[in-house]
Amino acid sequence: MSAYIIRRVWQMVPTLLGVVLLIFFLFNWIGGDPAYVLAGKISNPEQIENIRRQLGVDQPYWKQLLIFLQQILTGDFGASWSTNEKVSQIFLTRLGPSLTVLVPILVLETLIAIVIALGVAYVRGSLTDRLVMVACTVGMSISLLVYIIVGQYVFAYKLGWFPVQGWGESVSENLFVYAALPVLLGLLVGIAPNTRLYRTFILDEINQDYVRTARAKGVSENRTMLVHVLRNALIPIITNVMAYLPGLLVGAFLLERFFSIPGIGREVILAVERSDFPVIKAVTIYVAMATMVINLLADLMYKAVDPRVVLK
Repeated sequence: MSAYIIRRVWQMVPTLLGVVLLIFFLFNWIGGDPAYVLAGKISNPEQIENIRRQLGVDQPYWKQLLIFLQQILTGDFGASWSTNEKVSQIFLTRLGPSLTVLVPILVLETLIAIVIALGVAYVRGSLTDRLVMVACTVGMSISLLVYIIVGQYVFAYKLGWFPVQGWGESVSENLFVYAALPVLLGLLVGIAPNTRLYRTFILDEINQDYVRTARAKGVSENRTMLVHVLRNALIPIITNVMAYLPGLLVGAFLLERFFSIPGIGREVILAVERSDFPVIKAVTIYVAMATMVINLLADLMYKAVDPRVVLK
């Protein structure tokens, strides 16, 4: 196990290096000159050159690459070009609100989708199964933007059950007051596709030989579904859940924008609009690193769920 972990960590180095070179190439050759954006429409060549010198983009590319590598190794990506706020401080202050919304959505939609998928798989082929699948298809066909607009108008503006927008200082207040409606809307969007997907995983296991053997031995249907089928279906479910985890670092763009949540998602949108490259590059690197680490954790979780899995 330890040898496998060391080998996987060592393999992350060239992968991360490739990501770094790709990001550097995109931002320096394709991204354009940020000095023109920051200088505004009314500017002269002297002002643009002064801005380029302050940003450090007037230096040779090899030197800019070394600075970028140093920033990654130290975790210090400098300051935002637009607000002059340190990038590390931006992440420290914006990550909390994003996690307050996204973690409950991820946990609740996973648990609820598994329960519903088990239920419809238990009565597979029945009218209930068909109705649930039709409802999931309809739910998947509706955009998150529609849910947000209707949810804000009905539940917040008309009924007054939730605040339309805002964010407070208390974690409990944010979680149960300001984040309640965004979490609810996120669940409505995420449960439908996950239910259909998890139902497929469970149905694939139901038709396996070990399930028929368990039934032939007289094992009850409830125990067969919960102990045998669900445990084996957890491996693809874990893969699906772990694929969502890196997205926690970039927040939920639409939810944060419409509900005025000061999270990473809204900050990323503002950084793109302002051509704030330090923030965008930091987000990209963090997501890449999180993806590699989470993939490793997913492999280790496979082994914990199913001891038959061999890590090589």
